Amino acid sequence: MSATINVNGAISADRDAVIPVLDHGFLYGEGVYETLRTYGGQPFLFDRHMRRLRRSASMMHLEVPFADADLLGRIDVTMTAASLGSSEAYIRVLVTRGVGELTYDLDATPVPSLVIIVKPQVDPPPQAYLDGVSAVIVSVVRNHPGTVNPMIKSNNLMNSALAAQEAYRAGAFEGIMRNYRGELAECTTSNLFVVKDGVALTPPIEAGLLPGITREFLFEVGADVGVPVREAILMDDDLYGADEAFLTSTTREAVPIVRVDGRWIGNGKPGPITARLLAGFRQRTVRT
Repeated sequence: MSATINVNGAISADRDAVIPVLDHGFLYGEGVYETLRTYGGQPFLFDRHMRRLRRSASMMHLEVPFADADLLGRIDVTMTAASLGSSEAYIRVLVTRGVGELTYDLDATPVPSLVIIVKPQVDPPPQAYLDGVSAVIVSVVRNHPGTVNPMIKSNNLMNSALAAQEAYRAGAFEGIMRNYRGELAECTTSNLFVVKDGVALTPPIEAGLLPGITREFLFEVGADVGVPVREAILMDDDLYGADEAFLTSTTREAVPIVRVDGRWIGNGKPGPITARLLAGFRQRTVRT
């Protein structure tokens, strides 16, 4: 699917977009990003995504060279150029160290690069929500917080890429990653929830994971629809023995997981708590 790309203000089709080879985002993966989507043509939870972008950048001493309102204007210009018609938009914002010499010295990259990618949002197929999806617990361990902290939404996605590729080889929709202690942390591109006795449980930030925007939002949705949502340390058996399980992300909302490592979760069908949270989430997209 073609995309429209804005590289430091130059807008082009994806095949024509270029960034210098000496950009440290390309050389070293030094950069941060956010993925957003629109509802009704408006970027959803934009302020929260920008808060996380700035937090990620600060954790790697990267300057964010724009105000939120400025970025929103650039996104709007890029969306207009994309001519999406009635389609909702998928938006990725990337900020890198910028162009510099072959060195890790921060003084070598005084001007960050900004890339905005816009293309039509593609939702999971309806069957994913009706029947649920399968997942596997992968062997790739989530980054230790003392290495590349998972709280940084970094352009360097090798950890997640290797985990996702293992899941794809197994024929799964998603891969679930453990942390260095053997606790469940998160999925390769989403956050994990299990449901037990009517309560939706998700691993705590201390388990070493990216604090997802949809994950955070679901605590509020749960309060709206009368479903307790809490953090809890989760192990493999907590997932295998769950009544329900689901994953959350910006572009996929809340997708039920009905099978993990070949084992059925609950009765092997999407459960009522997942359905209630998904419905509550979608209601909030209309009024938020």
